[in-house]
Amino acid sequence: MDTAAAPTSPAGLDDERLLAGIESAAEGIRTELAHLTDTSVSEDSLLPGWTRGHVLAHVAGVCRGMARQLEYAERGELIELYDGGQEGRTKEIEAGAASSAEEHRERTGAALDRALEAFRGLGPEGWDRPITYRNGVVRDGGLALWRELVIHRTDLGTGASQQGWDEAFCGHLLGFLAARVPEGMSFALHPQGRPDLLIGSGPDTVDVHGRLADILAWLAGRPVDHASVRAEHAGEAVPLPQIGPWPAASSAK
Repeated sequence: MDTAAAPTSPAGLDDERLLAGIESAAEGIRTELAHLTDTSVSEDSLLPGWTRGHVLAHVAGVCRGMARQLEYAERGELIELYDGGQEGRTKEIEAGAASSAEEHRERTGAALDRALEAFRGLGPEGWDRPITYRNGVVRDGGLALWRELVIHRTDLGTGASQQGWDEAFCGHLLGFLAARVPEGMSFALHPQGRPDLLIGSGPDTVDVHGRLADILAWLAGRPVDHASVRAEHAGEAVPLPQIGPWPAASSAK
């Protein structure tokens, strides 16, 4: 059984491919935006307590936040991810959630454009500039934006699902979410048609079976059909185990 790698960047995911992943994910959000109406944007998303408008307001805020991380980094300066910190983030989401579909298209589209312009303008050395997000570098911000765009497209509940997550994204997400295995436990993953994997280092092992994308959605705290992901402990069927908090430097949905 293989052990999942801890790094958030899987082997072979260079900066050029990361940028391509961000661009593809941004196009996915635009695809969803194009089909939304005032009625559908106000309907529930797959995230408890959030409408699709909340998800889109959050996506727009993440894009603006990452863009300004890069804009300041280029000048050799650091700035917090959200204007006003987490309180500012929350207020911005609530203020923007009830916007019309056209307003969401314009606002989110402009935020995507700003973020993409910032990442496309990076030179080879730009990916290693320090930013405040995770006390890391621009590359960490790029990985975060990629995660946010891909996962939140699924959260909209408009047809896109985790089954559309590509190989590179799944490889990254597996390493990133391995931190959610509770202390003292290990998860032996048995993804259909793929080699077995082990995440976590505790002595208490739970076997988790299902398609890789469904397992990752569960690890991301997203709803999955219990027939799609199932767990066993010492050979006996058990409920899916509790997972730890999202491995982020700031609170996130």
